[in-house]
Amino acid sequence: MKNDENNREGTRSPLKTVSAWMPAVFIAIGLLMLGICIRNGFGMVSSNSRVVAVRGLSEREVNANKVTWPIVSKIVGNDLTQIYSQVSATDDAIVNFLKKNGITDKEFQVNAPKVQDMQADSYGGTPPPYRYNVTTVVVVTSSQVAKIQELMNKQTELMQQGIAIVAGDYNYQTLYEFTELNQIKPDMVADATRNARKAAQKFAEDSESRLGKIKSASQGQFSIEDRDQYTPSIKRVRVVSTIEYYLKD
Repeated sequence: MKNDENNREGTRSPLKTVSAWMPAVFIAIGLLMLGICIRNGFGMVSSNSRVVAVRGLSEREVNANKVTWPIVSKIVGNDLTQIYSQVSATDDAIVNFLKKNGITDKEFQVNAPKVQDMQADSYGGTPPPYRYNVTTVVVVTSSQVAKIQELMNKQTELMQQGIAIVAGDYNYQTLYEFTELNQIKPDMVADATRNARKAAQKFAEDSESRLGKIKSASQGQFSIEDRDQYTPSIKRVRVVSTIEYYLKD
């Protein structure tokens, strides 16, 4: 009997022997693949952690397309009735001046006069020669910027009529605006992005790397400022975009 059992064990099927080892083989292969995946994962994380942050600037000079021009005049006196007659005549003269030069009713507004009692504000000091100081303002708001600038140079016509035009009053300054920002925004953003990519590409070359995809991007706010204090009708539009790129070996 023992010999028969030994014979059966000795003649065990090779297929059964292989089957006994198969689970161990699969486990080993699985562990090997897991190790490879973990190694590749760490390599990818390491590669993706290399980034460069750059800024791209875009600037343009544009002409203002809207102007607000306050025409200010002053009248002094002691008789309010007489002063108001002068105010009415002054406003009429200014309106006629504007209309004669192509400014429509929709482009200007006659404000109520501002009256200052000089004696009430003297606080016991030397009384001023005139009691009342009246300020009249006609505000012109127009898209005809060049036309308004031309009229500013022709204000002497009003002075020749005895109208005292006040220039340089801090409370009544001429304002120039650029209101067509949305029309130039797309091109400026694209320009800023191109400039940022050029800077990133240069950095990648200097560091012996290759430029990858964008990791993050943020667009700064647009700013509109006077080009300088002498030409407020010319504006400088500016935007800065900040972009992060991945770097590759």
